[in-house]
Formats: sequence, C-alpha cells, structure tokens
Amino acid sequence: MSIVDELIAAGRALVDAGLSPGTSGNISARDDDRILVSGTGTSLGALRPEDFAILAADGTVHGGAKASKETPLHVGFYQRDPAHHAVVHVHSPQATAFSCTAPWSEVSAVPPLTPYFVMRVGRAPLLPYRMPGSPQLGTDVLEEPGTFRAALLANHGSVVAGASIAEAVERAVELEEACRIALLTAGTDRRELSAEQVAELAQRWNSPWSVATVH
Repeated sequence: MSIVDELIAAGRALVDAGLSPGTSGNISARDDDRILVSGTGTSLGALRPEDFAILAADGTVHGGAKASKETPLHVGFYQRDPAHHAVVHVHSPQATAFSCTAPWSEVSAVPPLTPYFVMRVGRAPLLPYRMPGSPQLGTDVLEEPGTFRAALLANHGSVVAGASIAEAVERAVELEEACRIALLTAGTDRRELSAEQVAELAQRWNSPWSVATVH
C-alpha cells in the first residue's frame, strides 16, 4: 500500500471513530525528504490522491492541493523529532472539550487515569491558544520542553505524532478516550495512577512522561 493509500485509509478510520466531524482535521506523513499533508477544506473520510499537498521538509509547498492552514503543526513535529513519520490533528469532541479546561499539570494536560494512556500516548501537554493556522502553532511544538508525541491545543483540539500512520491514528484514538474518561470523572473523588505506577509504565513501554529533559 502506498503512503497516499495509507493516508486515505487513515482518514476514513478517524471519521469512522468519530474524531473528525465535517471537514475538520488534517493528516500527514513524511516520505523520505517530502511531506504529504491533506489539503484545506477536505473531508478526512473522503480523501482522494489529488487532495494532498506536497511539501519540502521545511514546509515549503512544492505542489499538489492547497495545504491545510494547520500545516505548521505538522512541520513542527517533523522538525522536532526524526522518529515522527505521521501526524494527526483533529477537532474531536472529547479532546476539544478537555482542551477548554485547566491542564492537569505542567507535565500533562490529561491526567494518568489508565495505563493505556501512559503506555500508548504518554504525557500530552497543553499548548497555548493560537488563531487556527497561525505559524506560532509550529513554534509552540518546537519550543515545548521535554519529550512528547501528543498535545492538546487550548480551545482547539488535539495533535499526535507516530512512527507510522497507523501508530498516529491509534494514539489519536487513545488520547480521545483518555479525555473522555477524564471528563466523565471530573469533579469526583477519582483515583489516578501514582507517580510510581506511571514511571513503571513509561519505562517499560518507552513512553515519554517526564519534562526533566528539555528539547
């Protein structure tokens, strides 16, 4: 399956999972020295091969469709870590709702309520609100300290990266579920995973949590 075919299938999967209403959200993949990103105004559930913009590694558009205005987010993740080969940005209901609340901590906007969030996603910091399409979105990704592969965008939605398209989609789904559980348990006497439990999970699954190492 080609990179484009994988992106088309991933777009459908995100819509089927309820993570991308209407024409919201965008998806990309790095293919050697180029980046393919879904075009502006496209529905992730109905992507066609001609719906992708072709970018250089620095974000310069080389052809294809008109690039999504959220492209700086994608480029920021690729420039931050060469291990990132796919990025998913969605305005999914649970993550967007949770992005409108105060962050759990400076480490992660989302609390460690389940082992799967820690294992599959790791910490997800809250990045500041920016106008959609602002180049500052990419700068925020690059300047956020520590290691991370997912974040909430204040009053906006979520963005995740993965070593593959499938991994990025899986993390987007897991982050949405973590936000749903956090919303369901808000205001209750809930039980979070302890610092020791989180550290054990993060070490075993090579998942980022600490901000001790500044990028």
